[in-house]
Amino acid sequence: MKYFSLLLPLLFLLLFVFAAIKRVKLYDCFTEGVKGAVPLVLSLFPYLAVILMLSELFEQSGLSAVLTKALSPVFSFLGIPPEISKLVLLKPFSGSGSTALLSEILKTYGADSYISRCACACYGSSETVFYISAIYYAGVEKKGRALPIFIALLSGFAGTIAACLLCRIV
Repeated sequence: MKYFSLLLPLLFLLLFVFAAIKRVKLYDCFTEGVKGAVPLVLSLFPYLAVILMLSELFEQSGLSAVLTKALSPVFSFLGIPPEISKLVLLKPFSGSGSTALLSEILKTYGADSYISRCACACYGSSETVFYISAIYYAGVEKKGRALPIFIALLSGFAGTIAACLLCRIV
């Protein structure tokens, strides 16, 4: 394990040696890269701010609790434990929020319980769709963003159902 901690400094050292051999001015190349990154960050900021605000609003407004309660019977029918329905709803919006929720589930039910295994599998089988979409579509001018987002949400939900089924079988 201690050898892995040397990997990153070793890679940087090799990069510096390679650049010196090729006579590349590293500092100039680095500043050029940063110049290109600043407009990208500025174009991403509004999209990320909206997604972060909406995910917090979703939780604080109580809409998350209402949807969780309303969809629990449907999730139960599909094989998703009702205890993780809030995680299933929050994951497409917030990675950090769903991580905190997963941690809470693990503390409440224990790491080896069916509910916790199911929650971990669901967490791993889905993505923060709206966050990724905000980053991806920040630089795209083309309209028609709803269909790919819908497909990503649907496939994430299908992955959640499959994950819970596998947890039940195993």
